[in-house]
Amino acid sequence: MSTDPAKSPALRASDADRDQVIDTLRTAVSDGRLDPAEYDERVETALSARTFEALAPLTADLEPGTSVVPAPAASAEEVVRIREKHGPVRREGRWKLPHRLLLRTLWCPITLDLTSAVRSGPELIIEMRGRGNGVTLLLGPGMTVDANELSVRHGGVDITNPDDATPEVLHVRLVGRNKHGSVVARWQKPGEAGPSNDSPA
Repeated sequence: MSTDPAKSPALRASDADRDQVIDTLRTAVSDGRLDPAEYDERVETALSARTFEALAPLTADLEPGTSVVPAPAASAEEVVRIREKHGPVRREGRWKLPHRLLLRTLWCPITLDLTSAVRSGPELIIEMRGRGNGVTLLLGPGMTVDANELSVRHGGVDITNPDDATPEVLHVRLVGRNKHGSVVARWQKPGEAGPSNDSPA
């Protein structure tokens, strides 16, 4: 009596693989290939997926002839992930800004103080993915915020860019979604500006 060879174990998916699938889903809902309900359902599945086998069906009907193939991993300086549940998150002082900051948080008060942060480029993308997060951005002169790609449900967004002639030094793009929470941006008052943050001290 013959037996089948042992089945190879399923390949485990990384955070970067899950994020890549979520990026594809976000593009699909923005161009009308997915409706918001489908998007939410697939994102929830992607966040809990542990293998490529579980991820593959989520984009199979969005990218004809392709399967989930992870892109080369970005460097640590380009992407930073913050994961927290039921606890405060605060970044302040001369911390180095990545190109993309991923917030994977649940029921957290979050404060991101960019006033003295070391900028690595002209743009910072903050991708939110969670629930119950109260997010406060503290910004300096010349920093602008765009929340057009951010979905906030059962919460609020309080962002009013200053109407002045200060040259733009950093553009912050908020993307993703936050349920049951608020997003607030606050700018320094005149005379409160800290030291220059163009280069590390």
